[in-house]
Amino acid sequence: MNIENTQSQMRKGVLEFCILSIIQRGEAYPSDIIDEMRKANLNLLEGTLYPLLTRLKNADLLSYRWVESSGGPPRKYFSLTEKGAAFYKDLENTWREMADGVERVIRNEGVDNSEQGEVDTTPLSSSEAGLGAPPLQGGELTENSEPPTDNSEPSTENPSNNN
Repeated sequence: MNIENTQSQMRKGVLEFCILSIIQRGEAYPSDIIDEMRKANLNLLEGTLYPLLTRLKNADLLSYRWVESSGGPPRKYFSLTEKGAAFYKDLENTWREMADGVERVIRNEGVDNSEQGEVDTTPLSSSEAGLGAPPLQGGELTENSEPPTDNSEPSTENPSNNN
């Protein structure tokens, strides 16, 4: 088994949540997102970020606006939509529940303290298990995982239409 592959899959599984966490604080320019992820030791390439931002935009979780730049082409700044803010809150709750559960497992605190000493095997609901969408094939989370969409048409916004 390859540790680098496992580490990569773990990072990819939280990539969308981390990006939305940055954007929920206020408008974000993609290079700022990349810089913040690097500072957190979560290296992110433009080739990974831009398709993810497009998927989130097409799912109506993000909106953007163009801002003229004095030193080059206009810049696209992303922000959460109302739907995106609700989606983020759900992800944040799921993350906290999952992180708490993982910590309990690591610390061996998931064991029931009853006389039998058995582990609680009560099935979790999909929201408790952090499964807001159907499981992916093989159960892997990847950077190509898409959020739920409403099948709306992609935006036709572009910088040449804004004067």
